[in-house]
Amino acid sequence: MTAMAHEPLTQEQVLLEGFLALDAPEGFRAELIEGEIVVTPPPDGDHEDCIGLIVNQVIRRSRTEMQFSGNKGLKLQSGNGCPTDHVIPDGTFAPMRLRLYRGADSWMPCDGVTMVLEVTSTRPKADREAERRCCARGGIPLYLLVDRDASSITLFSDPEKDDYREQCTRPLGKPLSLPQPFAFDLDTADFL
Repeated sequence: MTAMAHEPLTQEQVLLEGFLALDAPEGFRAELIEGEIVVTPPPDGDHEDCIGLIVNQVIRRSRTEMQFSGNKGLKLQSGNGCPTDHVIPDGTFAPMRLRLYRGADSWMPCDGVTMVLEVTSTRPKADREAERRCCARGGIPLYLLVDRDASSITLFSDPEKDDYREQCTRPLGKPLSLPQPFAFDLDTADFL
């Protein structure tokens, strides 16, 4: 009887296995974004306040009843030969009728997620670019970015390949129209 030789793991497989084995300190988030392991500290109060203001409006004003999950891990298709991206957006929205989060593992596929919410924090470039590209590759229809450094809010839409083809940016304090299934103007006056 001969022993079967094991195929050596690729660099991408080793990276993914190492990432999945990480035990981030309490309150920290560990993500695998475009082949890079990113660990971020807990957010500040203004960051969380902004998320709360958006969630409150979406739940109250959307035409379709929406479900929200904060800090839910998403597995997304990656590019450039990297392992599957594992991102933890500040928030995700999905139609309530899907009950998308019920029974989901800590890392779930993005199928059914309607919009991702990100508020810039300690790594604003990742929120503005890398995580946005990951969500576009995953086919998530909308990516909402509150950029606290630029005092603006941007809605990215129409994902294709590695990015979104449409974007609408408004200064904080001005309303931003959210399309169906939300179908209302997001009031950003309290974000200032």
